[in-house]
Amino acid sequence: MDRSTNLDIEELKMTREQYILATQQNNLPRAENAQLYPVGIYGWRKRCLYFFVLLLLVTMIVNLAMTIWILKVMNFTVDSPLVLQSDRNVTVNARNHMGQLTGQLTVGADAVEAQCKRFEVRASEDGRVLFSADEDEITIGAEKLKVTGTEGAVFGHSVETPHIRAEPSQDLRLESPTRSLIMEAPRGVQVHAAAGDFKATCRKELHLQSTEGEIFLNADTIRLGNLPTGSFSSSPSSSNARQTVYEVCVCPNGKLYLSPAGVGSTCQSSSNICLWS
Repeated sequence: MDRSTNLDIEELKMTREQYILATQQNNLPRAENAQLYPVGIYGWRKRCLYFFVLLLLVTMIVNLAMTIWILKVMNFTVDSPLVLQSDRNVTVNARNHMGQLTGQLTVGADAVEAQCKRFEVRASEDGRVLFSADEDEITIGAEKLKVTGTEGAVFGHSVETPHIRAEPSQDLRLESPTRSLIMEAPRGVQVHAAAGDFKATCRKELHLQSTEGEIFLNADTIRLGNLPTGSFSSSPSSSNARQTVYEVCVCPNGKLYLSPAGVGSTCQSSSNICLWS
């Protein structure tokens, strides 16, 4: 009994204290003229906010319209290539991480210019280099280089190649219109015609010279045309007969001429051919 009585007394005390606190808060003096401050954006601030929101919406619409117009003018689609057009030129720049210019491609009305350390053109199939150029050399990696101009190709300096070949069914011609044509090789120069003739034609003199070796003519028939004919008569009857056999004579200076063949040699060092040569 004592324990339960103590609990009831404590509950009464707590209830009394709560009642006192509640009555004290109700008896506090209240301000009669309390002012209420509205919360929000009103007046000219609200109108400015609406104006900026409307301006932002108009800017977005104009930007979207301009983007669609640019894509339409440039014919930019998924299936078609990208087309860049300009009244003057189109320039594409490449820069490094520091912003320095490392490459530039300019397409103008008169020329296409590329400024870079190395310029390469590669094949689309296997990626091999077809053309490359830098400060030291120009390399052409195509299987065939074809020059179709009427004047051909002009080189200011020497051209190095291990093989010069004409197209099938076409002639190969080496020509110097106003100067000499020189072919030199330390180990020999060979001219070979497998199924045709070899002709050497000149206006003045044709020299065959061997400083240490010999000149070898190997053929079934060797003809020396237009050799001068010397005069020799051993008897009056022989001059009336038709001469069909001649012998080749050599003058002391090396000149060849023909002399009518007889019983013995008819070559004479005092022949008019040798004297007037």
